[in-house]
Amino acid sequence: MIEQTHLYQEIHEQPQAVARLLQRDRAVVEDLVREIRDRAITHVIIAARGTSDNAARYAKYLFGAHNRLPVALAAPSLHTIYKQPPRFGNALVLGISQSGKSPDIVSVLAEARRQGALTAAITNIPDSDLARTADYVLPLHAGEERAVAATKTYTTELAAIALLSTLLGGDEARLDELMAMPDRMAQVFQIEQDIPRVAERYRFVSACVTIGRGYNYATAFELALKLKELTYTVVEPYSSADFLHGPLALVQHGFPIIVIAPSGRMLPEMLDFMTTVKGRQAELLVISDAPETLDMARIALRLPAGAPEWLSPLITIMPGQLLAMYLAATRDYDIDQPRGIHKVTETI
Repeated sequence: MIEQTHLYQEIHEQPQAVARLLQRDRAVVEDLVREIRDRAITHVIIAARGTSDNAARYAKYLFGAHNRLPVALAAPSLHTIYKQPPRFGNALVLGISQSGKSPDIVSVLAEARRQGALTAAITNIPDSDLARTADYVLPLHAGEERAVAATKTYTTELAAIALLSTLLGGDEARLDELMAMPDRMAQVFQIEQDIPRVAERYRFVSACVTIGRGYNYATAFELALKLKELTYTVVEPYSSADFLHGPLALVQHGFPIIVIAPSGRMLPEMLDFMTTVKGRQAELLVISDAPETLDMARIALRLPAGAPEWLSPLITIMPGQLLAMYLAATRDYDIDQPRGIHKVTETI
């Protein structure tokens, strides 16, 4: 039974895991915030791979919009293969890794410390190589994640990033919004009874795209990754803007497009995008809380209302995780151990 799989259990543990992180990490994040202010940090460089790289995409928008900090994603091969590390300057160099084991991510932080930059690690293993290399460690407190596909470690990474941004901004109202997110995440499971029917509809789909923009650009990438690794479907993520620059030619009658479009400042742009592709007879699966977007969908996955846009990636990914899991089950694939991949991937 699907309920007995590690993946099912870990998806359903996410509200509690995020609540633990928000309760336990505040003190260490406050210490890091003081250091960031004392050093007058001017920018952030993030080293990550896979799911953690998708969390870094969220950080790029969040630190930029709320903290006015430019964010760059590191190129680890400059350190490990080309042996030409860039100068970090007055940066916070942040490593994000669930296991903390990948040598290329560790090498970025090691070089940053050698140069005297401020370093921090977000990881689920607080005694990992990455954690030992960093000046500050933000543990995820997610508990052991036994399924290969990352779920609760992804959402706790998002929560850690949101907590750092919020405390750095010193905004109590935003902190209250963040603290309310575990309850909102738990509400997502109200739609779960509909997901097996959706999975059955897409049982034989071989290719599709995921679309997000702004804060949910990260969600488009993470959802595409979950569908690839669990269902072996060819899924490409795009921003709604980038998709119109060429990939639009893919769209024909019945072509599946998964759109992440929660309420917020990006919603009008997403509505325009949906109108365009629907005019080309795309089939829209929409993850949203906004009635006007859900009304345009062939398949609508309704989110709980009221989540602020800047925190919406914590809940928008969850219907996608459920869809990927149930679609894999419909295809009779191994949900916990997809073919050819391992829980920990060490790259150089």
